[in-house]
This record gives sequence, C-alpha cells and structure tokens, in this order.
Amino acid sequence: MFTTRKRVSAFFAALSLAGVAMLSACGGEETPVATDSPDTGTTAEETTGGEETTGGETTEGTTGDQDFSGTTLNVVAAWSGAEQSNFEQVLAAFSEQTGAEVTYTSFGDNGPTYISGQLEGGTPPNVAVVGQPALMQQLATDGHLIPLSDEIASEVEANYSQSWLDLGSVDGELYGVWFKAANKSTMWYNDDIWSEAGATPPEDWDGFLEQLGLIRDAGYAGISIGADVGWPLTDWFENVYLRTAGPEMYDQLTNHEIPWTDESVREALEVLATLFDSDLIQDGGAQRDFPTTVTEVFGASPQAGTVYEGDFVAGNITDDGNSVVGENALFFDFPSINGSAPAVVGGGDVAIQFTDDEATSALMAFLASPEAAEIWVPLGGLTSPNSGVDTSLYPDDISRQIAEALTNAESFRFDMSDLTPSAFGGTQGQGFWQEMINFYTDPTDIDGTMERLEAAAVSAYGE
Repeated sequence: MFTTRKRVSAFFAALSLAGVAMLSACGGEETPVATDSPDTGTTAEETTGGEETTGGETTEGTTGDQDFSGTTLNVVAAWSGAEQSNFEQVLAAFSEQTGAEVTYTSFGDNGPTYISGQLEGGTPPNVAVVGQPALMQQLATDGHLIPLSDEIASEVEANYSQSWLDLGSVDGELYGVWFKAANKSTMWYNDDIWSEAGATPPEDWDGFLEQLGLIRDAGYAGISIGADVGWPLTDWFENVYLRTAGPEMYDQLTNHEIPWTDESVREALEVLATLFDSDLIQDGGAQRDFPTTVTEVFGASPQAGTVYEGDFVAGNITDDGNSVVGENALFFDFPSINGSAPAVVGGGDVAIQFTDDEATSALMAFLASPEAAEIWVPLGGLTSPNSGVDTSLYPDDISRQIAEALTNAESFRFDMSDLTPSAFGGTQGQGFWQEMINFYTDPTDIDGTMERLEAAAVSAYGE
C-alpha cells in the first residue's frame, strides 16, 4: 500500500462530519474472519492457537484466558488482496484464542471518507488501521478515539522506539499501535553492474558519489531519477534533511515552526545539488516516471546502476521480472551525511480504537504484541516496527535487512510531505512537489527555491 501517496488534506476534508452522508454501505465488503487460516489449509489453532509455534519456539498466547465468545468485533483497514489475506490470519489467531468473531472490511483508498460515514451513522468500527498520523490526530482531537490502556501502553513502550511512541501519541497520550511500517531510506543497486564497475556499497554521501562515478566510468549512468512528478524528489530532500538537520529540526520544518529560508534547508539543498548538478544522473529525468527508473536499473537492458526509493522497489523489481531481489537486486541504507547516525524516513499503518470495551482492548493488546506480527512476517509483505519481533522469521535476507534497518534506526521520521497540508506537500504542480522539480531542473537556484518553498508554505499553512 505504500506505493500510493495518501495526502493529508483529503483526511481533514473527509473528517468534516457535518454534511457527510452515511457511507457504511459503500466502504468495502465485510469479510467474517474464519478460524481457518486463509490459503494455507491449516486452522488457526494449528498455527497460532492458545499455545502457538513461532519461529520454532512455543509461547503462551498474549490474550491469555480471555473468553469473548459471542462478541463480534469490526476491523477496517486499507488492505486488500494478499495483504488482506495475511492480516486476516492475524485476526483469525485472535479469534481462536478468545472466541470473538472478527469481521474485516477493506476501505481501499477511501479510509477517511469511510470512517467519517461510520461515525456519522453511529456505527464506528471497533478498530481501524490507517496510514496517516494526521488522521489519527484529528480523530483523537475530536474525541472519537479511546486512548490505550496502561497495560497496552506498557506493551507498546516495551516493543517500540520513542519515534513510534511519539507518532502514536496526541497531546502526550498514546492512542496508536503501529502495526506495519515502510522503510523509505533504501538505495537499490544492480549488483551485476556494480560488480562490473568495481563499486561497493558506501557508508557516507561522499563515498556514495564516488561509487556512482565508478558506475559512470563503466559506461552506465550512476543513478536513474524520475522527476516527472514531485513525490520522489521530496523523498530525496526528506532523507538528506533528516541527516543534515536532525530529527528535532525535521519536526520543526514539518510543522512550519522554522521557515523554508532557514539555513538548515540551504544545507540540505546544497548536499542534494552535489548530485543533481552532476554527470552521475541518467539524462532525461525530467520526463521519466518512477516505475521507469526501476526498469532502467533492473530491466532487460539496464542503463543505470542505481535507483533510490522505498522498500516497495522490491515489488517493482519483481513485477518487471528481469532481476531477482536478493540476488542481483540489492540495497544499502541511505548514506550517512556529516557523520549522521542511522536514520529512516518512512510510513506505516497504525491501529486505533473507537470503542471502550474489554474485547476491543484485548485485540489492541494483541496487535501490540510481537506475536501478532510474527504471524504475518513469514508470509511476506510486512515490515514490523515492533522491535520484539524475531527477525529470523522474515522470509528472505532482503526483508530482514529492511526490517532491521527500520528497528535499529536511531531516528525514524514519517514522510514529511504526508504530514504537511496537501496544498503544500501533496498537490501536483505546486508547493513542495513542484519546487523540488524546479530545483532538480536548476539545482544552482538554491535561494530562489527556498524563497518559493517558504511562500508556498505560508499560503498552505494559512499564515
């Protein structure tokens, strides 16, 4: 789901409940979660029941002796297809342990609208899993969410870094359990080309530029960038800014507590300019879309050695079918800059609670436990931010590497553009998106870029 850019303004608009028609009939198909694990032919009891086997170890179920037979819980999230099937196995384990029936509904890309309709009709879900901190914050501020109990909060605090605790909190109170995460600080490379050029994964930005130079000298473009739309370029800026300015200033810039004319923005743009204003990039980036950049590196006739983007690049590579993730399609972490500590920019999906009852609280506690994530992790497609998850359960080395980079990061910050007003951070042809395209086209215009970004931010933030 992380290839879809979900933007904040739509959430605020959808959350204006007055005038929103009741939408419960159009939010997606409800699926009762059977205790039979989907697509496996085994029952949830065989895989995750009262005592479950996970990674070769037998552990007590986190729900203990709780019995909620006769209770029905409604859970909603964006996941469909394989992701839905895998999440339903998680819910089936909870049902097996507690006797509760869990009904799952996929709301696709219409989460804010769907949730608004349910609230308007007086039928909120017990639990929703949403991909936007701003949506969670607005729902909590409006009084629609139940804060996590002390018991659940203790479980979360034991298994999650402070960054995830902060992202799940509103006004100092913990509301969210981050169940799924995305690592958008991954630099992907074609190992066939890198080996031919004698290049090796670097540790810092200067080394990164040096290795791209070796790729260029071997007859390939060092890196392919797609700049036909702004979001890949905002991701570049966010990663560089987190490493040059640090997490606190990242937060301040996100909230427009410092202006885009701040010297910290200049420093990040100057670092980016060392790449954007070089001969290391494949020509034609202004007309190239993101999927094509992956093909240019991992397709049948590769023209470049490297491409930057999130962990979802693995899916693009697999869909293309000409390279194999974990064999010649590898990645390294976004390089350190000026000695910066390990850091990750990313996204995620957070579970939030709408009803105040024991069964719903038990489900939230289950989702906060390593056990719940460990049901999905071996199936593929889940990166868990829960540090208690056994990383040996990931189905391949690449998935494990992505997860360990995420949980070991000293700083994690959510995608900045997803946290800013949509008029600034999520609208094609204006604001952050457009000004990063302009900067990519002319990376010498640092002063003009800063001034235009600040003017766009002032307008979008209503200042």
